[in-house]
Amino acid sequence: MRTISLSVVIITLLAAVSASGQSAQTQVTFTKDVAPIFQGRCQICHHPGTFAPMSLMTYEDARPWARSIKEKVLMREMPPWHLDKNVGVQYFSNDISLTDEQIATIVKWVDAGAVKGNPADMPPTRKFDDNETWQIGEPDRVITLPKDVIVKAKAPDQWPDILVDPGLTEDRYLKGVQIIPVKGFPVIHHIRTSLVEPAAQTLHSGKLDDTDGTLEVGEMGVFLNEYAIGKKGDVFPEGSGRLVKAGTKINFQFHLHSVGTETPTNVALGLKFYPKGYVPKHVISSTTVSVAEIDLRPNTDNVRSDGYLTLVKSARLLSFQPHMHNRGKAECLEAIYPNGKVEMLSCAKFYFNWHINYVYRDDAAPLLPQGTVLHSISWHDNTAGNKFNPDPDAQITWGQRTVDEMGSAWISWYYMSEQDYKKEVEERKAAQRILTSSRE
Repeated sequence: MRTISLSVVIITLLAAVSASGQSAQTQVTFTKDVAPIFQGRCQICHHPGTFAPMSLMTYEDARPWARSIKEKVLMREMPPWHLDKNVGVQYFSNDISLTDEQIATIVKWVDAGAVKGNPADMPPTRKFDDNETWQIGEPDRVITLPKDVIVKAKAPDQWPDILVDPGLTEDRYLKGVQIIPVKGFPVIHHIRTSLVEPAAQTLHSGKLDDTDGTLEVGEMGVFLNEYAIGKKGDVFPEGSGRLVKAGTKINFQFHLHSVGTETPTNVALGLKFYPKGYVPKHVISSTTVSVAEIDLRPNTDNVRSDGYLTLVKSARLLSFQPHMHNRGKAECLEAIYPNGKVEMLSCAKFYFNWHINYVYRDDAAPLLPQGTVLHSISWHDNTAGNKFNPDPDAQITWGQRTVDEMGSAWISWYYMSEQDYKKEVEERKAAQRILTSSRE
């Protein structure tokens, strides 16, 4: 009996030691496990001098925010990538979201007490350049605001639209575009630029200010590109480009916020052209799949609106960007094919502080046959539960002002010949067959 008891004790001790060793090996620490995630996905916004509310550069920076970080990553509110992970296309060239494994690591770290770990495991500090570089290559033309926008030390957030004449005297095709903040980096939340062609300029009653060449206008123009911290330049797929017509002006739409110090702000928009006379095979266009009417009654939630757009030719869809105002909640884009099949392409939650353009990866960009109807579905929340809602007791209808509402799925695409469309569809199917057979 004594021998058996001793054996049991030894086995129990060995099991305890083994469990302890396994626990030590699987313990999640900041220095070894969490810091690399923050460096790759979070610190581009969360470092000193940016608009983020706190830095996540060090353990001491991050530890007080541990529970809040857990909540935000579980809700997929941070990093700001609000696409529904359960429906539609899931491959994007600008995806900054966390993987399920990364989220699980952060949650495990917080739940276990958010320990620091061995300082020797900490990766080298990530460095951030004071000035961004041109990812599109050296631009052929750089456009700045004729005068700085002054953001007061203390003021509500601002969304100014500023129209600038870049002096384009001939039609040219763009192969790349990028925005770089040159002043006031910490006060810039995001910037969206749009092309306002000569015909569209006559639709607006604003008057040019002779002193600085800018015009305060309502939201206008065809989407060109967007800047948000960490976003790189846009280089269009090989053989495709965007036409910029002579006389086109550029509308800069800002989201600016105060940081406690009066701050002058300016940006540089870099345009990279194809050679003069060159016409790309595919001309990229942008438009909205928009609802015609919106009627939000006071204190109502999940109010749905629908918009439709028919493709007159076969097309390759390049990007999807929900656009609403304060009461926007979510937006989806689906394809209704000529044969009656319906496919959800993308869905995303909408947060008024973030205007994210989801750019499909080249090998996943939807290929849509002629006659496809693109269907946008917008949901709005006009209740007090929506923290962006300035007045839940108001009845809201469609309009250009921020206090009005919209439901617009911005899309970029290019039309394809039937021959090119069928060829790409067959190449996709072949690639899928190879992938499927390799898994068997």
